[in-house]
This record gives sequence, structure tokens and C-alpha cells, in this order.
Amino acid sequence: MSRILVAYFSASGVTARAAKEIASAVGADLFEIEPLTPYTSADLDWTNISSRSSVEMNDPNCRPEMKESAPDVSGYDKVFVGFPIWWYVEPRIVDTFLEECDLSGKTVIPFATSGGSGISGAERRMKQICPSADIAKGKLVNSGAAAWASSVC
Repeated sequence: MSRILVAYFSASGVTARAAKEIASAVGADLFEIEPLTPYTSADLDWTNISSRSSVEMNDPNCRPEMKESAPDVSGYDKVFVGFPIWWYVEPRIVDTFLEECDLSGKTVIPFATSGGSGISGAERRMKQICPSADIAKGKLVNSGAAAWASSVC
């Protein structure tokens, strides 16, 4: 039986609910990708070009510091990586996580929550960041996260 990790970043709790559903459905371990400095509602105001999230997303090289180091993923075969879609891709804190982990040879399965954007931009970026990982087709999981996860495991 393969070992599975569900790593996720959640700004408002929506992605956290999906991540917990997935972990329960497939018997996975959970790791929350938390920023060292938590985001405030003002930080998340995407309509303000000076907000923290806007500034981070306008810099593709930005890598916000995580509260905890990424876990050792050597014992996992599959790693689900979840996040809300920001500016059509994954938030930069997720890139921090991806770059801290050695995902070589792992199957990485993206999942996201979004009010309207798709996940394809995030899939492309994740393939660039983790070229030696097998980045599987991702899914928006605004609902049905457990059933979808069970179908890909």
C-alpha cells in the first residue's frame, strides 16, 4: 500500500476542509502549509495592488517563509498538494513548499478551490518548479473532494 501525504495551504478554511476530506478518504497524513506571518483579511484583498497577496503574486520569485519546514517526503509515494487559486495559479507559499521538498519520482496531485478560475495554470507552474516529479492532472474540489481523491488513488 502506498503512503500518501496531503499538504495544503488554506487562507480562509475552504481548502482546509477539502484537504481533510481527501486525507480521510485515502488514509493520508496531513501537513498544513502555514506562512510564518499569517495572512490578515487586508493581506488577502486582491483588489488592492498594495496588499501582501497582490505584491507576492506580482513577483514570481517571491517565496514567503513557512511557519514549519516541509516534512520529509521520502516515505511517501503520492503527495496531494492543495491550495486556493490566486491569480490563476497556486499562491507563492505553495511554491516555497514545493521547492523545500524533494519530490523527485513522486506523484504529485494538485487540488484547488476557486470561485471561478481553473487549475491548469497551477499545473503548468508546478511542472516547472518540480520537473523530476510526476505532476498528475489536478482538480478543482469545491465539492466532491473525497470521491475524486478515492478515484485517483
